[in-house]
Amino acid sequence: MPRRTATMLASTLMLIALLCAGVLIPVPYSEMSPGPTVNTLGEHDGEPVLQISGHKTYPADGHLNMTTVRVTSADFRMNLVEAVYGWLAHDSKIVPHDTLYPDGKTEEQSTQENAEEFSQSQESAKVAALKKLGIPVKSWVIVSTVVKASPAEGKLHAGDVIKAVDGTAVKQPADVAKLVTKHKPGQDVVFTVVPAKEQAAAEKANKTATRTQDVTITTTTSDDSGAKRAIVGISAGTDHTFPFTIDIKLADVGGPSAGLMFALGIYDKLTPGDLTGGTFVAGTGTIDDNGTVGPIGGVQMKTVGARNKGARYFLTPADNCAAAAQDTPSGLTLVKVKTIGDALDALKDIRGGDTAKLPKCTTKG
Repeated sequence: MPRRTATMLASTLMLIALLCAGVLIPVPYSEMSPGPTVNTLGEHDGEPVLQISGHKTYPADGHLNMTTVRVTSADFRMNLVEAVYGWLAHDSKIVPHDTLYPDGKTEEQSTQENAEEFSQSQESAKVAALKKLGIPVKSWVIVSTVVKASPAEGKLHAGDVIKAVDGTAVKQPADVAKLVTKHKPGQDVVFTVVPAKEQAAAEKANKTATRTQDVTITTTTSDDSGAKRAIVGISAGTDHTFPFTIDIKLADVGGPSAGLMFALGIYDKLTPGDLTGGTFVAGTGTIDDNGTVGPIGGVQMKTVGARNKGARYFLTPADNCAAAAQDTPSGLTLVKVKTIGDALDALKDIRGGDTAKLPKCTTKG
């Protein structure tokens, strides 16, 4: 066989081998890409996303779109060819698999966690919007979760209202951990609670639960490396009673990042006029009960998805501005927000046409 022919044959076989290896060998990466965007002022699957009853509402036209990110499943094993294609594509991002599914987390565990975060974001969105409108909301600290095989298991239950710890009144979830960690592991701590069942019955009857009970729990040592903190094995959260009904109807979405846009949608429906003035506005960001906007993941994918849908302005958490501004889709203006108040101010400028005043994102933040 002539040398040139042999060389070409060897090169061809090597190329085929490399292609086969690229297709067959899995790499530890996952893909993120733009997901659907949903108008919080509109409908999804044939019904309004925001449904409010028991309070006067106003027609709300325009777009206040929440945005999402698609990710590959936990069980999907990307090959080298797919990873290279994703790296080269403009509308996707390749990230280490552990970024999306840390510590071997299964897809079911991730879905459950995202569902819980989504539910909490809805509650915080309602509280933030109503607080901004000056509408009072009743709040109290509850047992959010109880860790299995912990000292609290069987003694405290999810939904129990925590009134005090060791006789000291509890006003916010962080108070619980502070009071428990004043103890040394092995010491007793006394929780004063309203049992979840009694609280639920009182709420149904539109009454205030008054009967409390003391629960004594022996603390144990935290699993934190190097730490010797006392814990009982619960996480504390906040529950609320709203003066009227606000339902958010949106299935197959998880995580906390729609909080800001839900809050703005609620605010818009409870006030006359349109917040956007007819302009297509999208955005993202977590929100807490006080209206503080927090960072989210996958911001560049969300800006692409928003612009593809037609958005002109994108409300961006301040902590995500630098990353988002590195590759801003053409025709989209990134607006920096830290609170729901910032977002409302920006929307006022947008509908008034005074966009020069908008705090825009840059690569420096």
